[in-house]
Amino acid sequence: MPIEIKELLIKINVNDDSQTNASPNKNSGGKSNDLIAQCLEQVTEIQNRKNER
Repeated sequence: MPIEIKELLIKINVNDDSQTNASPNKNSGGKSNDLIAQCLEQVTEIQNRKNER
């Protein structure tokens, strides 16, 4: 008998930047450019998968 999940709750806590393990990027423009490039790559991959079907 399959289990059906009607509602899923996700709770997170956000802390200061000083408590993270991530290295801060000094060049904020480069950070947004990297994010945009990653998004474009993912969009093109999705479009390619749709075209293969």
